[in-house]
Order: sequence, then structure tokens, then C-alpha cells
Amino acid sequence: MDKHTPESRMDTRSRIRDTAGQDQVLAASPQRRRRQWLIGGVAGAMVLALAAWVASGWLGGARSFDAARLRIAEVKRGDLVRDLSAEGRVIAANSPTLYAIAAGIVELKVVAGDKVAKDQELAVIDSPELRSKLVQEESTLASLEAEASRALLDAQIARANAQRALDQAQIERTAALRDLERYQRAYEGGAVPQNDLARAQDMMKKADIGLAAARKDYQLQSSGAGLDARNKQLQAQRQRAVVDEARRQVEALTVRAPFDGQVGQVQVPQGTSVTTNGPVLSVVDLSRFEVEIKVPESFARDLGIGMPAQIVSNNAQYAGEIAAVSPEVVNGEVTARVRFADGKQPPGLRQNQRLSVRIVMDTRKNVLMVERGPFIEQDGGRFAWVVDGGTATRRPIQTGAASLSAVEIVSGLQAGERIVVSGTDQFDNNADRVRISGN
Repeated sequence: MDKHTPESRMDTRSRIRDTAGQDQVLAASPQRRRRQWLIGGVAGAMVLALAAWVASGWLGGARSFDAARLRIAEVKRGDLVRDLSAEGRVIAANSPTLYAIAAGIVELKVVAGDKVAKDQELAVIDSPELRSKLVQEESTLASLEAEASRALLDAQIARANAQRALDQAQIERTAALRDLERYQRAYEGGAVPQNDLARAQDMMKKADIGLAAARKDYQLQSSGAGLDARNKQLQAQRQRAVVDEARRQVEALTVRAPFDGQVGQVQVPQGTSVTTNGPVLSVVDLSRFEVEIKVPESFARDLGIGMPAQIVSNNAQYAGEIAAVSPEVVNGEVTARVRFADGKQPPGLRQNQRLSVRIVMDTRKNVLMVERGPFIEQDGGRFAWVVDGGTATRRPIQTGAASLSAVEIVSGLQAGERIVVSGTDQFDNNADRVRISGN
């Protein structure tokens, strides 16, 4: 039989044995087992990191804020100097405007910018009405003074007449007393009857009554004459005061410099008419200047009259003090005036010249403080966003004194922590934590 026949091939396969029975299951080696655990641990760590990133994003809110748009400052310890620096303008401490006492034509004796001395004539106002009034009042005064003199003379005459009557009554009493004594001796000697004695006694009583009446009349005449004379004198005195006032007004028609200084602004042209109480010109006292500054409303309550200040002019410092603080707030600012202390001021000052002023209100040693920013005004200094890594947490704090550059931290923060001092207006006030990218 041919060996290549199908029957022969089948017989050959039946004689070849299957190798499946020779296969054996081998146990995994230790190195392979460690590799598998390492791969699993790395995958688990990646899953946990992904979960932490997702959780951080969920806790930080849906939005992420760029750190470049925020200003972050570190809380530190140091000396907090509560000072105030401001640019001010020079103003005259004494710059009155002189007014016309009456209507009239103005004759100017000076022009704007002239140096003037005290009591120097600056302008003359021609007021015929006021001068005529003075003449009339002086005439009335002369008449009243004459009446007062006549009243004094009448009083003297009345007193003289009353004195004469009093003297006459005294003489009559003396005569009646002498007759009574004579009749009394004659009656005792039996030379005259009792009727004559009684008549002498009656005459004595009549003389006493006349003397008492004369004395009373003298007192009344003296008092009445004195009242009339005093009334006339008071009327003359009142008119004298009216004349003095009219004379003062006439003298005030000549406008004079109240002190040594410089003519400021002239309000009326030469030879024109001015109304009563109308402005004529102003005079500037060159020896007394002050600096007017604008102070933020938050610092105004800390300012006080007499508080020391430093005024800088041409790189030189001059001592000053606060002279006045305005009681009203305009556009969030309060106007204050600083005067030079001890009368020492820079030479050559001019009105509206710009000067720098520094006011030191308080110095606090070794306090916890942070850079000042808008977060103080936004939350009233009661909250701060504390930055920790890529998140910022809202935390309650308490602030104290504040300066232009820093604010004191009383509680809620520690030295070395960082907070967002500017840009917190972007945050959601309902969230307690936000995410910051690029920090």
C-alpha cells in the first residue's frame, strides 16, 4: 500500500501523541507581583489627585480669580504711624474786604498790588447826604445843649426863690418868739392882760407853720428844678451820641488800611458810584499766612485745634499747628487750616502757593498691621480674605487704628499670613472660599 494514501496518513497521526498533558501552571514571580502593585498604586494616586482637584474646584466655587487682578499683602508687626500728608494752598489769615459806609462816588488812592501802611488812605467816598445829616445833627445838639443850660439856670432861680421864702419864714418865727417872750414877762408882771399873751402865742404857732411850709417848699422846688435840668441834659447827651455816630460815618467815608499789608482786589473802578455797604477793595496781611488743606472724612474726627503739623516749603520744614477744622463734609473731604507756629513762616509767600503739610496724629509701637486697601471700606474692616495656596478663605477680623498706608489688626489674623487687600469686590459675599489662579 502506498504510503501516501489517505489511510496511511491517518495511521501516522494516530501514532503521534498530544503534548497537552505535558503543560504545567507556573506561579508568578515576586518581581512581576511588585510591578503590578506599583502600577496599581500610581493609578490610584492619580485618581486621588484628580478627585482632590475636583473637590478643590467644587469647594472654591465655579469661578477662578486671577491673582494678577488682586493685591495681596502680608500681615506683619511694626510701628504704626498715624500721619496725614496733604497738599495745601497758601491763603491769607487776615484778608478783610473793606465796604462803603454810604452810597457815593469813589475816588481811589491806590491800585491793586500796592504796599500800604496802617491808617493810610485807600479811597474816599463822596456822600453829600451823610455830610448834610452830620450838620443837621450838630445843630440839634447845640439847641438841646442851650435848653439844658437854661434848665440849669431855671433850677438855680427856683432854689433861690424857695430859699428866700424859707429865710423870711425863719425871720417871722424869730420875731413871733421875741413877742411871745415879752408878753409872757409882761403878763407875769401884771402889765398886760391874758388876751394879749394868747394873741402872742397864736402868732408864734402861725410862724412855726409858715416856717415848716417854707422848708417843705424849698425841698420840692429844689427836687423839681433838678429833675427838669437832668432831663434836658439827658436829651443833649443822647443827641451828642447821635452826632458822634454821624461824625464817625463821615470819617468812615475815607477808607483806610487796617494794618500794614498789600492791596488785594479792587472791587470798583475809579470815579464810579458805589452802593451802601458795597465792597470797595481788599487788603492782605503779608505777615500772617495759613495753609488750607483737604482732609479725608475718615481722618477728620481725629483732628483737633492746636494739633502739631509740619509744613514743607523749598525742602525746608516749618512748625505749624491746626488752626481750624470745618464742621461740614464736602465731597467726602473736610477743609482744615494750618497756621505757622511762633509766627515763623517762609519768606516770599504768596496766596494760592502750593505747600506740603504732614500731620502726625499718633504712633503705636509693635502692633500687628497690614497694608491698607479697599477691603476696609468694603466690609467695614470686619472681614478679610486669607490666602492659603490657591484658595482664599473669608475670615472675620477686627481692625483698629488706620493710617494712610497701613491699618492695625486687633484680632483674627497672625503675623506672616497673607490677605487680599484689593480686588475683593469681585468675590461673592455669599461664598466662604474662592479659588485663585496664578498665585
